[in-house]
Amino acid sequence: MNEMMNELYSIGLIPVIKIENPEDAVPLAKALIDGGLPAAEITFRTKCAAEAIANITKAYPEMLVGAGTVLTCEQVDAAIAAGSKFIVSPGLNPKVTAYCLSKGVPMLPGCSNPSDIEAALELGLTTVKFFPAEAAGGLKMLKAMAAPYGQLTFMPTGGINADNLLDYLKFNKIIACGGSFMVKDDLVKEKKWDEITALTKNAVKTMLGLEFLHMGINNDNAEEAAKGAKLFEMMFGLTLKDGNKSVFAGDAFEFMKSKGPGKCGHIAIRTNFVDRAMAYFKRMGFEFDESTITYDDKTGKPKFVYFKDEICGFAIHLLQK
Repeated sequence: MNEMMNELYSIGLIPVIKIENPEDAVPLAKALIDGGLPAAEITFRTKCAAEAIANITKAYPEMLVGAGTVLTCEQVDAAIAAGSKFIVSPGLNPKVTAYCLSKGVPMLPGCSNPSDIEAALELGLTTVKFFPAEAAGGLKMLKAMAAPYGQLTFMPTGGINADNLLDYLKFNKIIACGGSFMVKDDLVKEKKWDEITALTKNAVKTMLGLEFLHMGINNDNAEEAAKGAKLFEMMFGLTLKDGNKSVFAGDAFEFMKSKGPGKCGHIAIRTNFVDRAMAYFKRMGFEFDESTITYDDKTGKPKFVYFKDEICGFAIHLLQK
């Protein structure tokens, strides 16, 4: 189950979807995958939910597909039979939750107050859904409620959108957010797969917040680095900053005093979450030099890493904002 929670965390945003036509399931799944989110919570608000889940898991077995709005043990059985890898409910039903756990499937019941949380802890859960997130008081309420409960983590759902997504994800007790803003009902009904892909890409962009930070240019010696930095100062009026290993011209250009990583140099990219960015790029076929990872002393999470391969002679590294 910890492996499943790690996968939820690495994806970060789980699309919550109501499907009324099972034939829409596969093209919708493809739209999400193309947008960078290979995950979905298919809600049991329609009669074809199990069929839709089965269609997706058959077409895309690598996709992280769960069942939402699961209210009964019979629905648990149907969700598992269809291939659901996790189950979510709007509230905490002890009987249904215990049944899920007895089946060995991760369960995230909805909790909106301390009593719900304590009932979840009694059942042995370490992660719950915070629902309905915004209506129940939002991030302020979640932070206050989470404080007494140690390492318990949450997946807030309900009212999550492109404007508040990042605020939620920056709270260290949140493993992922559930949201439907990129898969609204009308978009699914009208089969606007390209639009769903575009909205999904924007959601991933918001979550990761990838930004160019600076370019490091390799030189043979300090004199050569100083010469290059001076030229950029003259051309662009940039302020020079001399350091032990390099000379910065402004914030964007770093002239190395010796040969550093990369044939020509390196490019630094900032991101909101190095670990989630690594998972995203790995899904896209890129690899990382694991030996270069450095970790944050407080969180224990990666804060710096180089890609394994150079791009056009430049080594690329990710850096935590």
